[in-house]
Amino acid sequence: MKNIQAQDSVLELIGNTPLVKLDRITSKMNGHFYGKVEAFNPGHSAKDRIALYILEQAEKKGLLQPGDTIVETTSGNTGFSIAMVSILKGYKCILAVSSKSSPDKIDMLKAMGAKVFVCPAHVPADDPRSYYEVAKRIHEETPGSVYINQYFNELNIDAHYHTTGPEIWNQTAGKITHLVACSGTGGTISGTARFLKEQNPDIKVLGIDAYGSVIQKYHETREFDKDEIYPYRIEGLGKNLIPTATDFDTIDSFTKVTDADSAHMARELAKTEGLFLGYTSGAAMQGVKQLNEEGVFDPNSVVVIIFPDHGSRYMSKVYNDEWMRTQGFFDLEEEKQQDIQYVK
Repeated sequence: MKNIQAQDSVLELIGNTPLVKLDRITSKMNGHFYGKVEAFNPGHSAKDRIALYILEQAEKKGLLQPGDTIVETTSGNTGFSIAMVSILKGYKCILAVSSKSSPDKIDMLKAMGAKVFVCPAHVPADDPRSYYEVAKRIHEETPGSVYINQYFNELNIDAHYHTTGPEIWNQTAGKITHLVACSGTGGTISGTARFLKEQNPDIKVLGIDAYGSVIQKYHETREFDKDEIYPYRIEGLGKNLIPTATDFDTIDSFTKVTDADSAHMARELAKTEGLFLGYTSGAAMQGVKQLNEEGVFDPNSVVVIIFPDHGSRYMSKVYNDEWMRTQGFFDLEEEKQQDIQYVK
């Protein structure tokens, strides 16, 4: 109707997420720090960008028809974004999810109409039960299906090259000196880095990896070392394989963070900056803390940290005291501080 200001759908809300100055949590650090808050996407994560971009590219190439099925491997966020886009574009959605994904994420996927297969997390990537192999099998057995395959899809990089990178460049008026981002599939960090380095090759791109992941060592040696692999808890960060959606040449270095430090840092972001964010956002901020302690930044540094998703997807994990306690992430003093006081 005339004069009503409204978007045609939530898909028009994807991208153009805000850059938020981080004054409190960085008060003792060198430099100027800003968070790129991807939770402001309608699907509450950076993965909205690749879901929309990849599906629209498939449509342009004639690979998708109404009623077709989208199949994907996901730790949760990409699946939610694909399910959201599929609803509005008229596609079915089948997702193979790691058992490491929080129950909150899995419930959200079902709420969005997706059919979900939960696969064991701690098996080799080529194991028939792994979520990579399960997704491939589902795709092969499902007529009229398209497998997104975000870990090995160059369009994953392109989505961020065309959106996240230009946004950060414009929001910082070209003054960014360091980009800090977690690396899972590698699409976010690679696409953003590729654009930013085209504007200014001196920008340093600093990746965050998890202990138990092969990514950092592969970046340094170009050798896949299976001895680096062991179970860890952070979702959407690190890998037990080498994704081709990671452009290692655009990344200057990697820093590893622990499960416990990342969980506590996510909580710290909420308590200091009022930003209720996910586990990987805590990992990214923890990486910044470690890099600052190593003297990477100076007072003139302009550091942008990509915060990938929202804290609501981790209510049964990072923001659940009992989960934190069972993981051994609380010491005795913290346990006392976390207890809820009931008034009788």
